[in-house]
Amino acid sequence: MNYWLIKSEPFKYSWDQFEKDKQTFWDGVRNYLARNHLKAMKKGDLAFWYHSNEGMEIVGIAKVVKEFYQDPTTDEAAWVVVDFKPVKKLKKPVSLAMVKAEKQLANMALVRLGRLSVQPVTVDEWDIVMAMSEAK
Repeated sequence: MNYWLIKSEPFKYSWDQFEKDKQTFWDGVRNYLARNHLKAMKKGDLAFWYHSNEGMEIVGIAKVVKEFYQDPTTDEAAWVVVDFKPVKKLKKPVSLAMVKAEKQLANMALVRLGRLSVQPVTVDEWDIVMAMSEAK
């Protein structure tokens, strides 16, 4: 299993809306590196759900339920989507400031490639962020 981080602006599509919908396809990716990450996702992979621009925090965990296919919102063959369903909301959101303050996360894509909307997350990074979300 692989781990990822996907970004959504909460005013466009929030975690709460995702939970209400119970499943969604991840569309609108128009960056080739982010698109390649979507193509690398496998059914069962997990992804942190990150609220960007507003909140700037990891708020939940989503699961890949369908691997990449043509983005239905465009006729351009270059772009794909992946289907996700919610797994759980984090007990405590993990803010970008908290991630940046954690020395062990200095190489995390969220820190290094802040604008990238779909990013890989290492097992160690995943475990550290999960521990941060459980801390009191």
